[in-house]
Amino acid sequence: MYQPDAPRPPTRTLPLIRVAKAFAPRLSTLAVAALLAACSSTPLPPWPTQGGATAPAPQQTTRAVPPPLGSTAPTRAEVVTSPVTSSPLATGAAEPPAAALPYSAAVAARFPDPSVRYDTPGLADGRRSFTTNAEAAQWLRNLASAPGRATRAAVLDIGTSQRGTPLQALVVTRAAGTDVAALDASGRPTVLLIGQQHGDEPAGGEALLVVARELSQGLLEPLLDRINVIVVPRANPDGTEAGQRVTSNGVDMNRDHLLLNTPEAQALAILARNYRPIAVIDAHEYTVTGRFLQKFNGIQKYDALLQYATTANVPEFMTKAANEWYQPPIVNALNAQGLTHEWYYTTSTDPDDRRISMGGTQPDTGRNVNGLKNAVSLLIETRGVGIGRTHIQRRVHTQVTAISSALRSTAERATNLEQVRSFVARDTASQACRGDTVVEAGPTTTQRDLLMLDPETGADRSVRVEWNSALQLRTVKSRPRPCGYWLATSAALAVDRLKMLGLQVMRVAEPGSVLADTYQEVRRETSARPDVRGTVAGSGEIIRVQTQLSRTAIDAPAGSFYVPLNQPLANLAIAALEPDTQSSYFANRLIGGLGDTARVMATPSLVFEETD
Repeated sequence: MYQPDAPRPPTRTLPLIRVAKAFAPRLSTLAVAALLAACSSTPLPPWPTQGGATAPAPQQTTRAVPPPLGSTAPTRAEVVTSPVTSSPLATGAAEPPAAALPYSAAVAARFPDPSVRYDTPGLADGRRSFTTNAEAAQWLRNLASAPGRATRAAVLDIGTSQRGTPLQALVVTRAAGTDVAALDASGRPTVLLIGQQHGDEPAGGEALLVVARELSQGLLEPLLDRINVIVVPRANPDGTEAGQRVTSNGVDMNRDHLLLNTPEAQALAILARNYRPIAVIDAHEYTVTGRFLQKFNGIQKYDALLQYATTANVPEFMTKAANEWYQPPIVNALNAQGLTHEWYYTTSTDPDDRRISMGGTQPDTGRNVNGLKNAVSLLIETRGVGIGRTHIQRRVHTQVTAISSALRSTAERATNLEQVRSFVARDTASQACRGDTVVEAGPTTTQRDLLMLDPETGADRSVRVEWNSALQLRTVKSRPRPCGYWLATSAALAVDRLKMLGLQVMRVAEPGSVLADTYQEVRRETSARPDVRGTVAGSGEIIRVQTQLSRTAIDAPAGSFYVPLNQPLANLAIAALEPDTQSSYFANRLIGGLGDTARVMATPSLVFEETD
C-alpha cells in the first residue's frame, strides 16, 4: 500500500480501482477501503423498533454518559460561571434601560427565564452587546491553556475572515493529541459544532461558548471518553461584528457550502474534510415577528425548530440515524425543560407568498452538504432574529439543551454510528456505473395547521397553511448514474473546490478517450438564484440551462481531470457537476462551458496521476 510519506509511484495504465489505490495518499483508511471493497457489505447496527432507542453496544468507559445540560432542574437559580475574564464594558456600563418589547407582555409571558443562568461575556448583566470577537477568542484560548487535565483542548486557526479576523475552532478530546492523526487513532467519532454562520443570530454562538467550557472542564467532560468534539462558536465573525446576517461582502455563507466562494465556508469545508466528523450540529436562530406577523398576524411560538439534511441523495441510513437516534432524545430533553419545538420551517420575504417551507432542498446549505458528506447533519434554530436580547437566557438554554442532547446521543451510539458510516461509504462507492441517480429533488406540497401566538393576547392561534414538506422529497430530475465525471483542463477552479469538499480528483497523465454522455444545450436563461426565503444574498445571477444527453467517445487530453464516483463522497460530485441545477458549478460559473464537463459512462482505461 502506498504510504503518504513515500515517493509518488510512477504513472501506469491500471484499472480504475487500482489507480484510486495508488494515487490517493491523502484519502482516509475508510475512503480507500470503500474504493477497494465497493461491492462488499458491512453489518448494520440494530435499529429501534417501537420508537425507543435500543441499548448501545457495550463500551469501555470509566464514567457514565451525562444527561443533557439542564435536564435536572435545580431548586434555585443556578449561575453557570466561567473562569474567562471578559473585556471591560462600554462606557457607562450601568444596566441599560429595558428595550421596548417587540410584542405584547402577554406574548413575553409565554417565555419565562429558565432556572439555570448562563454566564458568558455577552450574557453578563448590564451588557449592551453580545460577546465580541476578541472576547470569544480569549475564551477559547483560556480553555485551551487550562493546566493539568486529562482532557486536551487546543485552538485551531482554520482561516481568516474577509476582514482579517481569525476563524477559530476548539478541539476538545481525550486522545493523545489534538491533530487529525491523534483523533483518528483514538477510535472515537468526532462531532463538529458550528455557531453564528449568520451574524445576527447570537444565541448559538453564546451557547457554544458554554458547551466548549463544559466539555473542556465541566459537566459534559465525561462524554469525551467516547467522542471527540470540535467547536466553532463564530463561523462569521465579520457578520457578528456588524450585527448582520451575511458576510462582509454580502454573501449568505450558509448557502455557500457547495460553491465555497467565501473564505469562511472554505475554512469549514477544509476542517470537515480533515477531521471527518460523524455528526455536524449547526446552531441558528429564526425570525420571530417580521414577515410572519405581516402575513399571518401571528408571532412565532416555538423555542426550537429542528431539522436534518433534506436534499437529493443523502444516504437513507444517515437520515434514519438522524431521525431515530437524535431527534427523539432532543425532543425529550426539550420537553423536560418545558421548551416547545417543531420541525424547522420558514417563509419567503415576499409578502404575497403565504407558503411555509421546511427549509431548502438544494445542496447548498451546511445542513444538506454535510449530509452528502455521510454525516448526521442537524439544524437547531431558536427564536431570536429581530428581538435583540429579549429572552436571551431562554434562547441559550434551548440551544445548550438540544446540543448537549445531540452530543450524548453520539456518545451512546458511537459504535453504531461508525458501523453505519462504514456501510454508507461502501454502498455509495459501489453504485458507480449502476442504476439511476436523482439529479434534483423538491419538497412535497401539502396542507397543515400551524400554531402561532396571537400578538395581543399571547394565546395559541391555529393557522391553515400551504406546507412544503422536505421530509418527503419528490424526484424532479433523474439520470443514469455515471462512472465518474471528466473535467477539462480549464476547470481547475472547480477541481480545487471539489478537493476542499474532500472528493478525490485525478489528473489524466496521458491522452486517451472515454465513452461519455455530453451535455447538449436546449435552452438558456439567466436569473437570480432562489431560495425558500427569496433570492440568495450575494449569489449573483445564475445560468439556467436545459440540456439533453448525447452518447459519444470523447478525447481526454493530458492535464484534464477525472472525478470517479466509486468513492464515499460521490453524491457531492453529482450535486456539483450536473450543470442544469441551480446549485451546480456550471450554473454558478465555476465551470465555464457545458463542453468542460462530461458524464463518463464506462470504466475508463486511462493513465492517471495524483492532483497537487
